[in-house]
Amino acid sequence: MEYKLDISVVVPLFNEDESIPELHAWITRVMAEHGFSYEVIFVNDGSTDNSWEVIERLAAEDAAHVHGIKFRRNYGKSPALFCGFSAARGRVVITMDADLQDSPDEIPELYRMIVEDKYDVVSGYKQKRYDPLSKTIPTKLFNATARKVSGIHNLHDFNCGLKAYRNEVVKNIEVYGEMHRYIPYLAKNAGFNKIGEKVVKHQARKFGSTKFGGLNRFVNGYLDLLSLYFLNTFGLKPMHVFGFIGTLMFFFGFVACLVVGAGKLIALCNDEPARLVTESPYFYIALTMMILGTQLFVAGFLGELISRNAENRNNYQIEKEF
Repeated sequence: MEYKLDISVVVPLFNEDESIPELHAWITRVMAEHGFSYEVIFVNDGSTDNSWEVIERLAAEDAAHVHGIKFRRNYGKSPALFCGFSAARGRVVITMDADLQDSPDEIPELYRMIVEDKYDVVSGYKQKRYDPLSKTIPTKLFNATARKVSGIHNLHDFNCGLKAYRNEVVKNIEVYGEMHRYIPYLAKNAGFNKIGEKVVKHQARKFGSTKFGGLNRFVNGYLDLLSLYFLNTFGLKPMHVFGFIGTLMFFFGFVACLVVGAGKLIALCNDEPARLVTESPYFYIALTMMILGTQLFVAGFLGELISRNAENRNNYQIEKEF
């Protein structure tokens, strides 16, 4: 497949007007030194400072390489990457943050790994970080969980913004919500299995403060990971999980009802005093299990109907066709 450019650099940003000019100059120098044809796509995610004015000025000075996308409001990093990916024309797509903590000097080696080593995705690994412990410790726990759930055991830093992709990868995945943390997992689910890692330099923030922080970041990260795992495993076959659990609960509830009823009958046959079935707490537990089991089974059935009638139910990733 022919590509117009060697590299597309996608830079999502929010209130980074101080760092954008330096980042652009740095990228320009690296590209010139290695003779790459390239474009830089700045995606302004609803910034409230002068970020867009800076991007417009850079585009006027370097129209051949600088492109800008401006959101009317702040949507988040994933939507910014999605729009940047849609616009990318390069053979290799590089993503990096605008805060100067990701070094453009890493671009040539990332490009080589994609083109020569034939990786689909190469993720940066900030082995030595300049973040506070309140951020690094939860990050390590998060990455360990992500490795276990995704099955991508060779990645140590899922959340690193510096990554490289084959163009086909970014055109065949959908990044939404806050799924930017799991793009390697999304790529794997789409059939791009050659995923590598490169140790990259992490630099201390030069301007301002981080725009991504707080406990919500990690809580939401785990919830997104569970959602992605569930959708990938059962998204096209919801009856397999809901129907199975529902059937199991109904079966045990039904057996429990039989046991309670049998105990009552045995007591009556032996002329022994027996409580009403409705006086036994086990009866209500069994009844609740049967009702929940029925509801879960129906939920699985409805999910199956929705899945069968979804527009993209037969949207499969076809690599080649003759």
